[in-house]
Amino acid sequence: MSRSSGLQFGEEEAHTVSSFTREIKRLLEGSLKAGWIKGEVSNFRRQASGHLYFSLKDESAQLPVVMFRGNAVGLDFELDNGVEILVYGEISVYEPHGRYQLIARAATQAGHGKLHREFERLKRKLLEEGLFDKDRKRPLPAAPRSIAFITSPSGAAVQDFMRILKRRGWLGRLVVLPTKVQGADAADTLLEGLITAERLDCFDVIVLGRGGGSLEDLWCFNDERLVRALAASTIPVISAVGHEIDFTLSDFAADLRAETPSAAAELISSSYLDCVNRIELAGESLDEHWDDRLSNYRRDLRDWAARIRAVAPERRLEFAKLKIDEMASRIETTMTREIAKARRRFGDSRGVFGKIRPERFLSDCRQRLRLLDERNRRELDRRLSVLKQRFIELGTELRAIGPDATLKRGYSILAREDGSVIASVSDLSESERVRATLADGESWLIPERE
Repeated sequence: MSRSSGLQFGEEEAHTVSSFTREIKRLLEGSLKAGWIKGEVSNFRRQASGHLYFSLKDESAQLPVVMFRGNAVGLDFELDNGVEILVYGEISVYEPHGRYQLIARAATQAGHGKLHREFERLKRKLLEEGLFDKDRKRPLPAAPRSIAFITSPSGAAVQDFMRILKRRGWLGRLVVLPTKVQGADAADTLLEGLITAERLDCFDVIVLGRGGGSLEDLWCFNDERLVRALAASTIPVISAVGHEIDFTLSDFAADLRAETPSAAAELISSSYLDCVNRIELAGESLDEHWDDRLSNYRRDLRDWAARIRAVAPERRLEFAKLKIDEMASRIETTMTREIAKARRRFGDSRGVFGKIRPERFLSDCRQRLRLLDERNRRELDRRLSVLKQRFIELGTELRAIGPDATLKRGYSILAREDGSVIASVSDLSESERVRATLADGESWLIPERE
């Protein structure tokens, strides 16, 4: 333990330079969000790797900046010392030198500042009116079958969009509504395309998009009329304008923003494939359910047949057995036919998927299966009730013609001591004991001849 300026400390409590720098890095990078910074370029140098290193400065401060090659190739102007620019990026700490720097993702000339100010002014205005509120956003349909893509038909965005949908097995209808996506009258054509999609009233989703570009190239997507029309659209809209770092007012007004047109295609096809998988799983589950039910019916029929054989004479039950077999065959045939129909309907569901909603289709299937189940149960109960009633009637008939019933009507059975039955008077001998069997017991008699 040592003293320095009246402060006591232990060596084990001290930070290492690396740990202290990592803590600074964590605090800076975790608390400062990416944003736009304006300044003049100085100390500019371009490395052989293609990375750009420079400082942004104003009258009282400067900030080290690095722009990696992947972002630098997208610049549409010549970067050099003395140029005033706007840079979009996030702060980072380079630990080996113990200094912070800005990682630049995009840059534009400061002459574009007027457009940025207009962008921010219009954004604040529409935000205050509530056009960007989350509670106004509509969810996308689970499996969109018809899509309107408002874009330039000659752009690479269309080909990328279609290629991804085809690769992922999407089977819906895509209609490209051709418009301009940059230039003086581009906003008018985009608005006209949106109005056309609404008027046709045959689309599940509208995609508004194009590839990346400069602020001027994307300015038509900041048109106030277009933004208001997007917010008022009765059809869910996906905004897929530019690249990940590009933002337009259309992105805020749309129901969902995709970073690129390709990302929009991934999103739509993923939702579609998920819905198809759920339908297939539901079909498999119904097949398993009805296989189990059919097995239970067969087992019940076997149980009833065994019970019937145990309680009734076989000769009297031959007709009943034939009826049971016929009923079991009919039930099995009916169930097999209905299950086959259900399977065919599931097999055909993909072909007619565009005409119906999956939720309604599944609900109808479940309702039909429930009705079939109830009808089969009622038929089985009715048939078993008829058989039980017939068994009762047969038992009554058997008892009516049996020897016990005959004895109760006053008749008796005469037999010798050895048990042989006496059927005629000539069979009697004098002084021979005879056993008389009556309804309520037996008695021994000695017949007398006249």
